[in-house]
Amino acid sequence: VINPSTTLKEKPDPNGLVFGTVFTDNMLFIEWSFTSGWDVPQIKPLENLSVHPAISALHYAVELFEGMKAYRGVDGKIRLFRPRLNMDRMLRSAARATLPGFDKEELLQCIQKLVEVEKEWVPYSTSASLYIRPTLIGTEPSLGVKKPSRAILYVILSPVGPYFSSGAFNPISLWADPKYVRAWKGGTGVCKLGGNYGSSIYAQR
Repeated sequence: VINPSTTLKEKPDPNGLVFGTVFTDNMLFIEWSFTSGWDVPQIKPLENLSVHPAISALHYAVELFEGMKAYRGVDGKIRLFRPRLNMDRMLRSAARATLPGFDKEELLQCIQKLVEVEKEWVPYSTSASLYIRPTLIGTEPSLGVKKPSRAILYVILSPVGPYFSSGAFNPISLWADPKYVRAWKGGTGVCKLGGNYGSSIYAQR
């Protein structure tokens, strides 16, 4: 179901983009429940989510995300960079987080349709791109530590420049601290889960 926004925002200057702070007009939204399975995918105006304060995504980090990009080539065509590998990892992450599985090709088609709807948000630039953030969260309103019976899968888009301020092709300095570990044997480092990232912020302070 496609019901795009009728109120369109002004597109930002691609040379002044700060990573992940500007968002497009629309989003992909799909609900899931154990009893009914996946609902009909919707492309609709970007809006806040309305969730119960007890959902497992908020209390136990039962959630995951992916990071993909769409680029506008010098020929004007829009291309996604190896999106099927992202779908593969997203499905593995869902299994590890006890979130519902999904049809990878169908989800990719939905994402491609969203990018098509938002094609004017793909920067006309060789140094900027449209960042694609698929996200899957457990939404069962329960404080029990268990596999969720409800979930929401949504995709938001953000035009971005280089992640690091030094630019896309300039070297950066990295600091490794053996005191802090993000991945360990038997853990979730192989998956793209929010908890892996949130716990790393302390070491960056």
